Amino acid sequence: MLAAAAIVAAPLLAAAEAPHAPSKKSSCDVLVTAAHVITMDAADRVLSPGAIAIKGGAIVAVGTPSELSSLYSPKQRISRPRSVLLPGLVNTHTHAAMNLLRGIADDLPLMDWLTKFIFPAEGKNVSPAFVKAGTLLACAEMVRGGTTTFADMYYFESDVASAVDQCGMRAVLGETWLDFPVPDHKDLAESIAMTRAFLQKWKGHPRVIAAVAPHAPFTNSKESLVAARDLALEFKAPLLIHLSETKDEQKQIAEKYGTTPAKWLESIGFLGPNVLAAHGVWCDADDLRLLAERNVGLAHNPESNMKLASGIAPVVAARKAGVAVGLGTDGVAGSNNDLDMWEAMDFAGKLAKVSSGDPTVLPARDLLRMATIEGARAMKLDDRIGSLETGKRADLIAVDLTRARTHPVWDLTSTLVYAAKESDVSLTMVEGRVLWDGVRVRTLDEAKVIREADEWRNKIAASLAPPAPRAGAK
Repeated sequence: MLAAAAIVAAPLLAAAEAPHAPSKKSSCDVLVTAAHVITMDAADRVLSPGAIAIKGGAIVAVGTPSELSSLYSPKQRISRPRSVLLPGLVNTHTHAAMNLLRGIADDLPLMDWLTKFIFPAEGKNVSPAFVKAGTLLACAEMVRGGTTTFADMYYFESDVASAVDQCGMRAVLGETWLDFPVPDHKDLAESIAMTRAFLQKWKGHPRVIAAVAPHAPFTNSKESLVAARDLALEFKAPLLIHLSETKDEQKQIAEKYGTTPAKWLESIGFLGPNVLAAHGVWCDADDLRLLAERNVGLAHNPESNMKLASGIAPVVAARKAGVAVGLGTDGVAGSNNDLDMWEAMDFAGKLAKVSSGDPTVLPARDLLRMATIEGARAMKLDDRIGSLETGKRADLIAVDLTRARTHPVWDLTSTLVYAAKESDVSLTMVEGRVLWDGVRVRTLDEAKVIREADEWRNKIAASLAPPAPRAGAK
């Protein structure tokens, strides 16, 4: 990261050594200033005060306000004098459209939750309009809370992509396959055809990355897993999958194939650097070494794993093994109920500490990295997002430090991870564009999004109501 620091410092040094040089400033689109900047780069730089210069959606300089003001003439200035600037948060596992099912069924085992509530509700209601409305609701929630990038697995993902594009967020979107009919395709041939069209339509989009998402080793046959792998390789697309989430999954795979889910995927040539696996709760040491060797990213979902009593993921061991581990919220229809990445950081740290009996594991710095640069690394996006460095895309947030709960500040990272809440986010930008200004979501009609979500709630409830008895029936 010395090179990145040198890029910022070089023009300052040149100006100091050449007092007679022309004083004309470079132009930039936006100059954002704040009380502090946490870069999350390899050097973990903290600038107090700090500033970011943005041009063409990219970061062109990181420095102090006085330094960058002397170098750049911005078209727009954004000041957050009592806030911390940091990279946008990266949510590595969601089912965004399921926001319309928030709270439909809680406090149940995973399979009961799925088979008795989620699958029936989805079977009767999931459509392109349902998916678009649910994803817009999720996007509004995420940008308010400082999430700029997310990974998603669901149906009608092209409509998810349309919602993401409308909101201005960044996302990796996986069209989900299972070995039984789902709302947007009925068999493997249709899965392949629909996903191929999805991959072709969104190929090359600057913020939307289309992906293939076979659901899990226990819900997908070898044939569908291999077909998903081959399609992803053809399009150089990511592969998203649930992996080793529950004991029951481990048991099913052991009985069927005599091994673990991770080793089963390896045996069919599925694992590779384009794979992002969610959960990994029951991965053993050999599984983790295998994921590290294959450069597979892992999405840790602490709240989902707690709420569904799935278990405690071996996050500390995974990171020690060299696996890139990001944080995720999972879907909100019962496995979590919100998309709050600040809670994900807090719970991930405390869960690791209490399960290991070691209060030193996963300190605040590591948790913030998992929510930013390590999440980006798990999604293979760390070349463009996850840290505030010259040349990276201008995805950043500001967190306000004016409330009582964030004072006094002894350590910025500790304050952010253990005290700050999503309601403290006062600015969310993607590609240098303001999505949330601390007052309103600029890219969406949030009132309309909420109104349509409530309308969908009524439709879903009506679809699940038992039929009225026929006249005269006893």
